[in-house]
Amino acid sequence: RGGGPASGGSMAQRTLPLPRQQSFCPPTVPNPFVHPCRLGAGDKLRLCLLGIILLPLRAIGMIVLLVLSWLAASIATFHHPGGGAVPLTRWRRRTIQTTLSCLTRTLFFVMGFRVKVKGKVASPREAPIIVAAPHSSFFDAIVSALTGMPSVVSRAENLSAPVFGTILRSLQPVAVSRLDPDSRKNTVTEITNRALSKGQWPQILIFPEGTCTNRSCLITFKQGAFIPRVPVQPVLLRYPNKLDTVTWTWQGYSLKELCIMTLCQLFTRVEVEFLPVHVPSEEERNDPVLFANRVRQTMATALNVPVTDHTFEDCRLMISAGQLTLPMEAGLVEFTKISKKLNLKWNHIREQLDTFAAIASSSKGGRIGIEEFAEYLKLPVSDVLRELFLLFDRNGDGTIDFREYVIGLSILCNPANTEETIRMAFKLFDIDDDGTITEKEFASIIQSALGLPDLDVSDLFKEIDADGTGKLSYNVFKKFALEHPEYAKLFTTYLELQRYQVGMSEEDDGIQSPEAKYTPARKSAVSETRPVARNKVCPADHEEDSSSTSDKKDD
Repeated sequence: RGGGPASGGSMAQRTLPLPRQQSFCPPTVPNPFVHPCRLGAGDKLRLCLLGIILLPLRAIGMIVLLVLSWLAASIATFHHPGGGAVPLTRWRRRTIQTTLSCLTRTLFFVMGFRVKVKGKVASPREAPIIVAAPHSSFFDAIVSALTGMPSVVSRAENLSAPVFGTILRSLQPVAVSRLDPDSRKNTVTEITNRALSKGQWPQILIFPEGTCTNRSCLITFKQGAFIPRVPVQPVLLRYPNKLDTVTWTWQGYSLKELCIMTLCQLFTRVEVEFLPVHVPSEEERNDPVLFANRVRQTMATALNVPVTDHTFEDCRLMISAGQLTLPMEAGLVEFTKISKKLNLKWNHIREQLDTFAAIASSSKGGRIGIEEFAEYLKLPVSDVLRELFLLFDRNGDGTIDFREYVIGLSILCNPANTEETIRMAFKLFDIDDDGTITEKEFASIIQSALGLPDLDVSDLFKEIDADGTGKLSYNVFKKFALEHPEYAKLFTTYLELQRYQVGMSEEDDGIQSPEAKYTPARKSAVSETRPVARNKVCPADHEEDSSSTSDKKDD
């Protein structure tokens, strides 16, 4: 994997044994938010022929059933005291659980759905909360009809929609307001209060993934359904159809297109399986994340699909990547895992996406090659740069994707970009020790470090010397270093290669001193920095193994 013949051995020695945490390995399903299915000519012809007959008939039937459902919902909520703050009781609840549930089942039947049910629905006392997955379509609402029309979590503005708003209000949903900064906290509190009401409120149906996927895996479960620490009943959804017209993802058919195609199908199969109630252990009651992960794993095992750490925030990054002319899937990083292990916020990762897009703008496929990496750093491809590139390239495919870039910055560059490292680098460049770096001094060290005596570094120097004084003070140098942490790791990588070469020379020469390998000007700089570099910036390989105390150091 190394570069030139002279130092290829040293880079292989440094790069190949580099520990890689399994927890940072790419997900088994790279993109669960895409549905690439396209209709063939035969499918289109069949849908058109069936649609001529089925579409108008089903549309009429749906309108009639929606009006009847609206009427039943209006009766059940007519003059209800307390509005949504008081649970429906007696005949009001029975109207919802029987009449509205029957009408909803009939509606799905008219739409062409043939439902196969497995397992038994738990009572509200056995499982106050129902969690359904995988969530892949708006047709997943079929679960509501099969469970007696439980409450759901819905946006507050949906309650004001004509017809549908009245039906939704009759389910007494937990309303989420975008205008309320405490909405998320209030939502969790309301879910908890209802779950602990001992049957006074209806069951709550939650899709814990929080967004639609293509059912190829189960993504991160949000904690809202598990914070109340009550038993939950997992519900599995399957659509075993030859032609998939129900999957609604971020990349694929639109809502309107899916509705029309589904209504033009002769029938659409759906399987709903109710798993046994999951009663949380004491350990799970004290840890909602553990509770959610174990329920997810149980459901994934039953579905025979993997689990990944994608979440809704990955969808937001996908949209941002598309806006930056990158492939949308380039924004996928498994946000839950990356943010937790590297302590990164969404806004920080979004800023890094801007930088990544600027580097990858000239490449294809939303990945950075060694040439784009070198062009971004305004340096030629050299052994030192190649070594740094290999540290970023976690899977060794010769490119850096956005996920590898985020991990590399957090694990490799930012920890190396310390005050000590910056000051050490400044001293190395400041050959005459006058407190400033001239372009000649800057070029001398860069040319020596990269082994390219004729290298022109004027463009890089001008970028650092923003005010055009021709000299770099420590503050200017530090400001640039903090804004471009890649250079810090490039510098420490150079020191590591120097140490390796010195160590190899000592083994070959026996008693020859390291200082004999350097010119007087370089001698003091390297000898001064070597202890700091070894202990604080880039520890030796045997020290890495013994001093690792965190995920970042292990990696």
